[in-house]
Amino acid sequence: MPLRTIIHLDLDAFFCAVEENLNPELRGKPFAVGGDPRQRGVVSSCSYAARRYGVRSAMPVARALHLCPQLLVIPTHYAEYRKASRMVMQHLRGITPWVEQISIDEAFLDVSEIEHAPELLARRLQESIWQELNLPCSLGVASNKLVAKVATEVGKSAHEGVTPPNAITVVPPGMEAEFLAPLPAVMLWGIGTKTAARLAELGLYTIGDIARYPAAQLMRLFGKSGYRMWRYANGIDNRPVEVVHEVKSISQEETFARDVSDALQLRQTLLNQARRVTQRLRHNGMICRTVKLKIRWPDFTTITRQVTLRQPCDEEEIIASAALGLFEQTWRPKQKVRLIGMGVSNLEIRGQQLSLWIET
Repeated sequence: MPLRTIIHLDLDAFFCAVEENLNPELRGKPFAVGGDPRQRGVVSSCSYAARRYGVRSAMPVARALHLCPQLLVIPTHYAEYRKASRMVMQHLRGITPWVEQISIDEAFLDVSEIEHAPELLARRLQESIWQELNLPCSLGVASNKLVAKVATEVGKSAHEGVTPPNAITVVPPGMEAEFLAPLPAVMLWGIGTKTAARLAELGLYTIGDIARYPAAQLMRLFGKSGYRMWRYANGIDNRPVEVVHEVKSISQEETFARDVSDALQLRQTLLNQARRVTQRLRHNGMICRTVKLKIRWPDFTTITRQVTLRQPCDEEEIIASAALGLFEQTWRPKQKVRLIGMGVSNLEIRGQQLSLWIET
């Protein structure tokens, strides 16, 4: 495979940066974008000055005010965040058409065909976004998406102070595995706290530990994801930067080899489908308003049902519960099913509901 140059861009404390542009007097002050503490609101984004007091994203606003009594809590201005995000993405597409937006404040760029040293290109990109849009950002540069994103996280985590990180971290080609090796396992894509705990039981605490562990053993313990974990730990990621077009719906369905009337099997199938749909929803940086159910009887009669959620979300538990609720309303005990499926629609870019969007 030809050598690639991938840049991962992450806008620093994006909501706060937009608020500072709206009100420059906020610069340098401890403040947070969040909900009303009287209604159990949470911190969606906080300034770097606030972080020095221990304030963090996803923290209850009441707790943040306890840690920092002088904290200013700013209401959200979603329209302004979306506007700023569109301007950033438009700016990136002026550099290369190979832009994959993964959330309201993150994107991958494939700049392999641009004839500039990667670090110089990243520096110029960072400077142009600051000069033209007055927004700070951190960047990771590597030969693939995985390492580029981790590089951004490493650069940001090393920052201290009241100003944005504006970090640039470059991983030279051939140094991917060496760069990843000392980092904690949980920094690897696909490893959450539960998986990290299982790895710790095996004595695997760092990404390097995983890379040195036999791939066959990881596959035996974790299935296909074990092999993917081993490849990522060794810095191998061949996924292309995908120019994502508008996604209108995401769905999963299964046609059974034999008609199924077992309630437990049907419900478990729906739960598995909800998990996969939610994973794809999050991968695309989206939230949904509508959950749909599709059932086909043995005579090929097809029934569809849908429900609108109280608020858009990307939470597996809520989406699965909605799908199961539609199933209970539609299916009668012992009724045979030829096909069952579920999906989500009325999609939006994540970031339009405070309680469901937390910045990093």
